[in-house]
Amino acid sequence: MIQTYRLYSWADWFRIVLALSKIRISQMVAASTLVGYLLASEHLTWMMLIPTLGAFLLSCGSAALNQFQEWEYDREMKRTRLRPIPAEKISPLVGLGISLALMLSGALILLLGSGVPAMLLGVFNVFWYNAVYTPLKRVTPFAVAPGSLIGAIPPAIGWVAAGGSLLDPQIWVLASFFFIWQIPHFWLLMLNLSSDYERAGFPTLLDKFTPAQLARITFTWIVATVAASLMIPFYGLGNSLWLVLALVCFALWLVWSSRKLLSKDIESMSFRFAFISINIYMLLVMTAFTLDRLIFV
Repeated sequence: MIQTYRLYSWADWFRIVLALSKIRISQMVAASTLVGYLLASEHLTWMMLIPTLGAFLLSCGSAALNQFQEWEYDREMKRTRLRPIPAEKISPLVGLGISLALMLSGALILLLGSGVPAMLLGVFNVFWYNAVYTPLKRVTPFAVAPGSLIGAIPPAIGWVAAGGSLLDPQIWVLASFFFIWQIPHFWLLMLNLSSDYERAGFPTLLDKFTPAQLARITFTWIVATVAASLMIPFYGLGNSLWLVLALVCFALWLVWSSRKLLSKDIESMSFRFAFISINIYMLLVMTAFTLDRLIFV
């Protein structure tokens, strides 16, 4: 039986592309690219928008490619079954075409506007997400560890686009912070959606640990995340007193709000509060570094 698809208006297509792009994640990628550029540059310029846009479009295309790769799994999960491909709003091949167009656009923008190193970093991030992490997470729940590399590369794209070198220790400490943050972020997402992942046949961390054990491990990673953020000013990235105080306050708030992960009643607890908190924390840290650069540039 041949599947038929209805004709869509431009507004419908826009919504479909947004859904394929996992727009919130792609916005975070763009923001971290911008932070990397601002911290490497000595002045503000409209040129910072080029790598930000390029990384954003690459992320959108990578997310769409992921949905093409996993649409059959998405159909089994409550959270993802209404995505365009499993919901049969578009065919898998149309989804693939959209993803390729977005990735090509992003790669060209990075190549022509930011140079070869920025483009190669962006393409490598797509490769790592779609060719390494995506198939690996169907094999082991520990795929989040190597998969977290995809969070460390966007600030490096911005860094090299602004003229920085990958050999600079500053970008390594900044990228390490984003890398470490990704691990509790991913784990908390899986904890919140473990039943969905199990329904689609993905291995989960609850196959290896009890909820209480996993909560304590995640709390340890959260502490490591805030420690990594507090290391960044020691490498000359944001030396103002107000930024240091802001980072300390954000760190104390995240650790305090996450203390529930150490509760004895963790078996009946939702992990949503911790997932929201760690995302808010990242937004606060990126905003603080951005404002610091805008004020003291």
